[in-house]
Amino acid sequence: MADKLKKVSIGNYVPGLLICLVVMLAGIYGADLIGILLLAAGILPEGSASPISGIFVAILIGIVIRNTVGLPDLFSKGISFAVKYALRAGIILLGLRLSLTEALKLGAWGLPLIVACISVGLFVTLFFTSKLNQSNRLGTLIATGTGICGVTAIMATAPVIKAKENEISYAVANITIFGLLGMLFYPYLAHAFFADEPIKAGLFLGTAIHDTAQVTGAALIYDQMYESDTVVDVATITKLTRNLFIIVVIPFVSYLFFRNGNKNGQKTALPKWYKLFPLFILGFLFLSLVRTIGDATVSSTGQAFSLFTPDAWENFYSFWSSFGSTYMLGLAMAGVGLGTNLKIFKGLGIKPFYIGLIAAVSVGSVSLLLISLFGDLINV
Repeated sequence: MADKLKKVSIGNYVPGLLICLVVMLAGIYGADLIGILLLAAGILPEGSASPISGIFVAILIGIVIRNTVGLPDLFSKGISFAVKYALRAGIILLGLRLSLTEALKLGAWGLPLIVACISVGLFVTLFFTSKLNQSNRLGTLIATGTGICGVTAIMATAPVIKAKENEISYAVANITIFGLLGMLFYPYLAHAFFADEPIKAGLFLGTAIHDTAQVTGAALIYDQMYESDTVVDVATITKLTRNLFIIVVIPFVSYLFFRNGNKNGQKTALPKWYKLFPLFILGFLFLSLVRTIGDATVSSTGQAFSLFTPDAWENFYSFWSSFGSTYMLGLAMAGVGLGTNLKIFKGLGIKPFYIGLIAAVSVGSVSLLLISLFGDLINV
């Protein structure tokens, strides 16, 4: 009898998980198709990945399905499961993408630059969210997406502050639009300010653009236009280092969210400090340490953990980090799209896009200023 109940219970999740899987795959292939079209049109240089994430496309497809044909209740449990658990698994696996040793390559002056740009992204967004009387949750999502690493940071923050599906979708759209504009415009701006200074140009692209794929695309555009491999390397290292700050920033902005809620009379209970470090962030940190130790042992002994050859180790962490970022997070965000009712967007309005614009311009301006003043001190 117990086995029968267990089977029935598991079966309740299957329809929702299947539709999330289909939407996720459609999002992945849709994003790839957009990338191919941009390459064919000459907008992106050869070797660029699609600047539109499969996650974003999956959200859009899910929203269209939810708000046109609709979804029966039988899909709800599986969708909720994907949003909750696939999201956490994906964030944890992303830890394998980031080696802590990458941060050391920027030296003592590179890290303060990144911290300054992250801080501006966070506090400018939260300040204007308050001034324009917008949702504190939505403002927090836009702040982390602008300050750290785009869509990934939004998804990592969302479950901690219990963000709603429409808020997540809005924040992702916000970050994607301004990140794309930065990817297309900033390579030329970087050259205007830092011609013949590839380290400064790479630092600017790595600190001023939101998403990792968009940073890579901008760096490749710069390389194609002005023939500078160094810009690609510096921009990539800078962005990966910036991504590592997700470990610190997610608990910090979560604390600000709950504290500000109490100040505004929302009577939101401030969680214990250790609950601001959700398990999936600790899992992310653990796998980042695994990646760091593996890289270090490859350098010192020629084998990662005395088990993997350099090629095998690279294949291992590349596979699992890609699996997490592409499939687990894609599955979760398909669920977010499928759970988003467009009617709710009417209450959000256009003001959050103004906030995203102000934040993006502020981060870019501060990045330009600080790199102009202190960029000569940074060697990569």
